[in-house]
Amino acid sequence: GARETFESYYRKQRRKQARLVLQPPSNMHETLDGYRKYFNQIVGFFVVEDHILHTTQGLVNRAYIDELWEMALSKTIAALRTHSSYCSDPSLVLDLKNLIVLFADTLQGYGFPVNQLFDMLLEIQDQYSETLLKKWAGVFRNILDSDNYSPIPVSNEEVYRKIVGQFPFQDAELEKQPFPKKFPFSEFVPKVYSQIKEFIYACLKFSEDLHLSSTEVDDMIRKSTNLLLTRTLSNCLQNVIKRKNVGLTELVQIIINTTHLEKSCKFLEEFITNITNVLPETVHTTKLYGTTTFKDARHAAEEEIYTNLNQKIDQFLQLADYDWMAPEPGSRASDYLVDLIGFLRSTFAVFTHLPGQVDVHSTMSGKVAQTACMSACKHLSTSLLQLLLEAEVRQLTLGALHQFNLDVEECEQFARSGPVPGFQGDTLQLAFIDLRQV
Repeated sequence: GARETFESYYRKQRRKQARLVLQPPSNMHETLDGYRKYFNQIVGFFVVEDHILHTTQGLVNRAYIDELWEMALSKTIAALRTHSSYCSDPSLVLDLKNLIVLFADTLQGYGFPVNQLFDMLLEIQDQYSETLLKKWAGVFRNILDSDNYSPIPVSNEEVYRKIVGQFPFQDAELEKQPFPKKFPFSEFVPKVYSQIKEFIYACLKFSEDLHLSSTEVDDMIRKSTNLLLTRTLSNCLQNVIKRKNVGLTELVQIIINTTHLEKSCKFLEEFITNITNVLPETVHTTKLYGTTTFKDARHAAEEEIYTNLNQKIDQFLQLADYDWMAPEPGSRASDYLVDLIGFLRSTFAVFTHLPGQVDVHSTMSGKVAQTACMSACKHLSTSLLQLLLEAEVRQLTLGALHQFNLDVEECEQFARSGPVPGFQGDTLQLAFIDLRQV
């Protein structure tokens, strides 16, 4: 006969039990089982309440259950936010997402509103992206560290087909050449390209079952891929370029590699389109602007080449030891300058003998070689002029001036010899014209 007392006692006790059930274990984020147990407890609690609602008269009512669910939802979401933020393993975050989807779908089946859970999953998705980016930073670092920065040799059709299968590359000239032949790029090109695709697949996995439209999925994938390119891959490439021991041949190879990767970006666009069925021309789609990463890396590598060359020229110039009071000139150009010109010749020979360059004038590294050669000649010219005009040079003999003239002639001869093809007329000799006048 104490119905009212029992009803209020029952509800009070169940509220206490709900609070216990909603208390996550402190190490919940460490394993998937921790989360699974936590969800099972909550589902169990509400399945029982739902059963009681439908099988008893008035012991519980809809309003009481809704109020309990509101409290449960806010506590669950708070707990998941905290615990998921500790997780650094993308596969665990993905498993957790699948569990949350099951949890939400189950409770929705019992009539509980779960929109907030799906909203929270979009937050977890950002974090999943972050864990993926960290993982891929390691992947890219390994690929770039283990690369030999020389063109991939191919000995037979099978190897050729395998690489063309990994990386979208078409070159009618190379097709015609007999084996053995070489691709213009090094190993890191097909490897990086394949890993970008793997990353896109990993992004896609998270968006499954989230009841998202294909435009939303497409948007999410493109945004994450842009971050992968502009932040993760970009940093890895810049670190390689800025390394102390990186040589000119490696830098030239990086320029060639990034040119090919940049060209392949349209295939990445198509790849995403095929997965999501959203055409990139659609009004709302995010553009894949991350492709600028390859341009930036190329410019950085070019700058590094020009700086490196000028530093090398300075090292030779430190050996210059002019006797400004010499009575007679030597019979030939100074040793240090002959060595310096020899170094420049062999350096530019490297540029012009790179594989995959049917027409040196039009290739990327052909342009870089011209700029580098021009910049080296100008640097050499101004440095020699400074030697001549130094404040402590108070007097000059005709003998010393003749010796200096032999050195300038050596420079002019180098410029005339066409160390890099593609210069118009005497463009390169003009670098030494001020020096010659003085």
